[in-house]
Amino acid sequence: MPKQPTQPGGNKPTHRLYRVVGDGESASWTPIGAAWPNKDGQGFSISCDAVPLQGRIIMRAITEKGAQQ
Repeated sequence: MPKQPTQPGGNKPTHRLYRVVGDGESASWTPIGAAWPNKDGQGFSISCDAVPLQGRIIMRAITEKGAQQ
């Protein structure tokens, strides 16, 4: 399992960034980074491991694996 990135303050990310190609059940989701809310609550700090040239970027809240079902 890849190591989860941390923000300079040491906080774990609250959201994961994905590159998504396709639609519906056949869509391909590739994790490409993470995001943290700013202290003032007015935006996010984003760390990208890759910047896609195709597809779209989706930001999803990180949840426990058991909670997704």
